[in-house]
Amino acid sequence: MLIKKKRENLNSAHAVAVVLRKILETESEIDRSKEHFWTIGLNVKNVTEFIDLVSLGTLTGSLVHARETYRLAVMKGVAAIICGHNHPSGDPAPSRDDIAITERLKQAGDVLGIQLLDHVIIGNNGGYTSLKEQGML
Repeated sequence: MLIKKKRENLNSAHAVAVVLRKILETESEIDRSKEHFWTIGLNVKNVTEFIDLVSLGTLTGSLVHARETYRLAVMKGVAAIICGHNHPSGDPAPSRDDIAITERLKQAGDVLGIQLLDHVIIGNNGGYTSLKEQGML
């Protein structure tokens, strides 16, 4: 989704979690039970340029690759991205796969010159985990 109205300055993992949760709430009940993986493109002042649904998966996972994750970021020429996804289980603790894909996406971003600022996982009841805050990024 390209941002056409007020663009938000996402300067914390909490702010990212709030935005992603709002987007998820607009989905049908059936789709909310699937894992969503988003890329948020940011300009040099960390203002949102776009939010892209990269992958809509299943109850337990989604297919994520650097090629799709960075596609719109390259096309739009953003300075940085933040990745985010939901855990339909409600537990925002990162899995081994979450940590591994974050490392691969960071490496790809380093090659492209587009910084991966954070990877935020949202759960239930306002819970979220920031891989940056956890020292995993």
